[in-house]
Amino acid sequence: MAAVRTSSEVAFNRAAIAAVLVATLIFLAPIYWIASTAFKPKELAITVPPTVLFQPEVTPFIRLFTKRVQMQKTVDPQAYEAAPWWEKRIYDGGERVLKVGKDVQLSQYPDRFMNSLIVAVISTVLAVGMGTFTAYGFSRFKIAGEADLLFFILSTRMLPPVVVAIPMFLMYRMVGLNDSHIGLIILYVAFNLSFSVWLMKGFMDEIPKEYEEAALVDGYTRMQAFFKIVLPEAATGIAATAVFCFITAWNEYAFALIMTNRRAQTAPPFIPSQIGSGLPDWTTIAAGTFLFLLPVAIFTFLLRNHLLRGVTFGAIRK
Repeated sequence: MAAVRTSSEVAFNRAAIAAVLVATLIFLAPIYWIASTAFKPKELAITVPPTVLFQPEVTPFIRLFTKRVQMQKTVDPQAYEAAPWWEKRIYDGGERVLKVGKDVQLSQYPDRFMNSLIVAVISTVLAVGMGTFTAYGFSRFKIAGEADLLFFILSTRMLPPVVVAIPMFLMYRMVGLNDSHIGLIILYVAFNLSFSVWLMKGFMDEIPKEYEEAALVDGYTRMQAFFKIVLPEAATGIAATAVFCFITAWNEYAFALIMTNRRAQTAPPFIPSQIGSGLPDWTTIAAGTFLFLLPVAIFTFLLRNHLLRGVTFGAIRK
């Protein structure tokens, strides 16, 4: 009987491992597809069947970071020799005009990427900071109508962004906040604040009140006890909340598309606009997407140890 039970457990474990491996491959397939397309020659990006083995090249990244023109022309040998190596790579591939000297200009992608970084980082810091203070107040003090207030905060997350995008655009245009960094930051903070409050409240409830009471007896003020006792204990929750808020702000598309145009436009609505000579330049789009994935992947990897606790404890558990 014991042998049968042990064999069943082994079989179940193997099946579970196989299922996890299959799910992992399914989730990683789009990442591999984007990464491989980012290094493919342009003519191999749309081949049927897909080209798996190829000679990687960096021309998609060159086209991504430099301004191109929708034309071709011959260049004399002296101009070819004077051009930087990346322009030679573009020209050797038979694409567009060769640029020399001052004609070489950066594209708008670095600016759009920096806009995403500024908006995502600032909105995450504000959402997590305000959410932590708000959650502390709900956790430690008796507030009239607490359940109703918490539900009201949660209700701001019930509608998808695209539903309120048009009304927000009209209001922003009236007050002059459209196409501005501060406008996007306010939107992302408002959108992430409810999630931050609910998740952090769960972590605050787990911290024993006796720690603060002991600190208050020792002469600490309430604010000193919060910063020296509560915050270190809530560091795991803060990190997990920051990861989720950063990912949401980093990947947001609807508000960024409608609320911005040039100055404050972020990378998500800019990347699909990379058009080639009559057709979408899929290798350039893939290169921009691949670079756009790196910051959030690195940030998530650095805080990976806090993510499981952030999912299994706090508001989601409740």
